[in-house]
Amino acid sequence: MQITQIKVFPVEEDKLRAYVTITLDHCFAIHDLKIIRGAAGYFVSMPSKKRKDGNYKDIAHPINAETRTMIEEKIMAEYERVTNDLGAKALSSAHASDINAHLRSN
Repeated sequence: MQITQIKVFPVEEDKLRAYVTITLDHCFAIHDLKIIRGAAGYFVSMPSKKRKDGNYKDIAHPINAETRTMIEEKIMAEYERVTNDLGAKALSSAHASDINAHLRSN
């Protein structure tokens, strides 16, 4: 099994940092994974459903540690790439604004 696509949708909500969709072997999509900022750092939360008793139960999840680690590592690498790209774009935009402001003032 291979993860053939990862889509990261960054958000700025309390502990929630991003929603994620993964595609396995070009033929099976899993939506609503989440990247959460916890007390011990970032982690990937599997899609879950709230039960009548108020607890949450995963509706899709790896069944062994090796697969969980592989999924988490790939998702976190893509999250870092996406957020670094967004940060670089924001810096480039701010830098361009500074240059334009400087040019207008001269």
